[in-house]
Amino acid sequence: MLPAFLTTVCFSLSVVFANQSTRLLGGLTANFWRIVLATLFLAVWAHGFGLGLGGGAFGVFFLSGCVGFGLGDVAMYQALPRLGSRLTILMVQCLAAPFAAASEWLWLGTTLSTAQILSGLLILTGVAIALAPNEHLHLPPPTLARGIFFGTVAAFGQGFGAVLTRKANQVAALAGHSVDGGTAAYQRILGGLLIAALTMVWLKRRKSFWTGTGVDTPSATGRDLWRRALVWVFLNSLAGPTVGVSCYQWALRTTPSGVVLPIVATTPLVVIPFTLLFEGDRPGPRSVAGGVVAVVGA
Repeated sequence: MLPAFLTTVCFSLSVVFANQSTRLLGGLTANFWRIVLATLFLAVWAHGFGLGLGGGAFGVFFLSGCVGFGLGDVAMYQALPRLGSRLTILMVQCLAAPFAAASEWLWLGTTLSTAQILSGLLILTGVAIALAPNEHLHLPPPTLARGIFFGTVAAFGQGFGAVLTRKANQVAALAGHSVDGGTAAYQRILGGLLIAALTMVWLKRRKSFWTGTGVDTPSATGRDLWRRALVWVFLNSLAGPTVGVSCYQWALRTTPSGVVLPIVATTPLVVIPFTLLFEGDRPGPRSVAGGVVAVVGA
């Protein structure tokens, strides 16, 4: 389960870097350029040291990227301004695991042991304890309903994207190939890049889709914006889509997604020391308690 833990650390750092770049560029723009840079980094690896577009499963990896990087990320950025970051992360990370486990069971016939199921449930319980909001949400019913819808879609995108990756690895194995994590991440991110580009163009022309949310409003302009944002976008592209997703593909190639995703679901807990270091956000007792429960489960 080492690659799953490495994925969690990388994703935790990516969240911090993403928060900084999103404040400067806006959510859609920051996410798009993060994927562009990561595509370039992964292309160097895949074509220089990996299999490039080969491996016998490019189509399935590409589809996985469309679902995970594309559908999942777009939905998450629509859930954030409606539900807030903590509830959105809670929904996405916790619901992704059961979505993946159910999909993999129905489609691939993968079964989990009782110990693996209990471990996953314990991890998810710890995440819920640490991140559940202190008070009820005071949101208009339509806003709450849309937020829950987008959060659920984001979780499905992450979960089913993981299952598609597992399927892609099976297809590659039948073709006599073993696709490394970097190559798999590259083939996936090409699908994500396509969906991210199409979505950004479409939504930029339909600004009413998020009018008033502030989700895509940059805090700086011109050269000042890019000078301040470039470092964060660069670090985010490395920690998340490049190294993080490569470790993620490595984990999914060797471990059932129903085991990998509950470990990755501890990302909002592992991020606590990083937010303390970079943002001065000190965790409360409940965050610590939830972290202990999640670690015991892992």
